[in-house]
Amino acid sequence: MPAIRPRHLCSVAAALALTVTAPATAATAADSSAAALREVLFVGNNWDGTADVIKSSGDFAKIGRIDVVPDKDERMAEINADPIKWIYFMAIRNSVGEGHDQFVDDMYSTPDGTSMVVSRPSFADVVSIDLTTGDINWRFAVSGYRADHMAVSPDGKRVAVSASTSNTVHVLDINSGKELGKFATGDKPHENIFPQDGKYIYNMAIGDVNTQTDAPWLDWTKGDRRITVVDATTYQQVKVVDMRPKLDAIGLTDFSDAVRPAVFSPDESKLYFQVSFFNGFFEYDLATDKITRTKTLPKNPATSDDRTTFVNDSRHHGLSMSPDGSKLCVAGTMDDYATVVNRTTLQEGPLVTASKPYWATVSGDGKSCVVSESGTDQVTAIDFATGKKQVSVPVGDHPQRVRLAHVPADWTSPSAG
Repeated sequence: MPAIRPRHLCSVAAALALTVTAPATAATAADSSAAALREVLFVGNNWDGTADVIKSSGDFAKIGRIDVVPDKDERMAEINADPIKWIYFMAIRNSVGEGHDQFVDDMYSTPDGTSMVVSRPSFADVVSIDLTTGDINWRFAVSGYRADHMAVSPDGKRVAVSASTSNTVHVLDINSGKELGKFATGDKPHENIFPQDGKYIYNMAIGDVNTQTDAPWLDWTKGDRRITVVDATTYQQVKVVDMRPKLDAIGLTDFSDAVRPAVFSPDESKLYFQVSFFNGFFEYDLATDKITRTKTLPKNPATSDDRTTFVNDSRHHGLSMSPDGSKLCVAGTMDDYATVVNRTTLQEGPLVTASKPYWATVSGDGKSCVVSESGTDQVTAIDFATGKKQVSVPVGDHPQRVRLAHVPADWTSPSAG
């Protein structure tokens, strides 16, 4: 197998492609269309069923809001008419949803910036929403009963979505919603990552995170947790990475091997990842296939060490890296802070108070880490250079995923938003 060089791209590659235009003398209609796009951040308000659109840098001011469940009545009618669907819907509400329905998990824009593609856990689907009208362009029902994290290919044309109850990842054409392929994963597929060349897809299966069997000696009950690597053309498995023996090799036998948010270094030689229950992260070297460094971050004295109190097993959940690779930004979910860590020394900066921060991404200009504070319904920007808080912006109920995206330059919210 050729060397695999992964990278956590989110929608950055597609964004770059959209901002490059030909000289004016040779400009095409497509170039003019691309030039008329505006970079933004999508913020998914999981319990609201909305997505806020905010500036991608600067003051991160709110631009508009999108209703991501315009078909809610229709979907609920389907669920109420099917006893099995109703049971799963209620199970999601009362377990991972913390008593709430999960209406938006992940979202991206299409390459032309005209639509938002959204995964909706409680409705077990992915939909494309027209950003001008607020109408649904297409809907894809995932296998099983819950949709989760997504990833977009470097060219912006394909989107991979985890179907968490069927241990499957579906790969869809982002414009039509047509399924291009699918592949099997470990238990409860979660994060998806395309490498820079788009030839592979990485999926992290995190196992059962909503059970109470959280003691280290019951770790075996959590299921098959592994990184599955597939060919992005054939969707055939080419590699599996199991962190269990790698953690055992450094004496961390009581640590979970459920890889949560992860990010790759700019040279794509190192993987930094969080695991369930741990207040910190690991560095994994792809060439040697070993965990090379462990970073333990401070505990909040007010946070209980009782693992059963951690939301969906995630002590820390959210990780991003500055574009130059010098800094990591960590969302300390259950410890109620976020911090910027020097990647060379692994020394953390100031602990910026944040209420249940659930995700971390990079601003459009690359200068800030943006975390979603699900406990106080806001997003907060932290300066990579100083590690200090810059600004907080109110958003909807229980923000989770935050993604770079594009909308038309003159975009305003549709009436449904």
